[in-house]
Amino acid sequence: QVQLAESGGGLVQAGGSLRLSCVTSGGTFSYYVMGWFRQAPGKEREFVAHISRSGGIIGYADSVKGRFTISRDTGKNTVYLQMNSLKPEDTAVYYCAAGTSLLKYDYWGQGTQVTVSS
Repeated sequence: QVQLAESGGGLVQAGGSLRLSCVTSGGTFSYYVMGWFRQAPGKEREFVAHISRSGGIIGYADSVKGRFTISRDTGKNTVYLQMNSLKPEDTAVYYCAAGTSLLKYDYWGQGTQVTVSS
């Protein structure tokens, strides 16, 4: 059973930066595509970014393009989300996910809270 553990969330002022990390265990990290999603209070969970097994295919939601960067380190079984120029509307619980395709995620972490103050 694959387990995912996010970290790196917190409170930051608008314009600031945070780096989220997601460590995987219980599976072969290089087998999975990885994604980041977020859910703001009262809203549906939404896609943020994804990265293919090799890292050769990367995609972002329009709302974060140019500000967020997803990356993966196979040696550390970890996927990262570097978030720059944060805005109050980025406030949400951020989840990482692992799956067998960019459109299907089978495993989810517990989430980490990101709060951006204005």
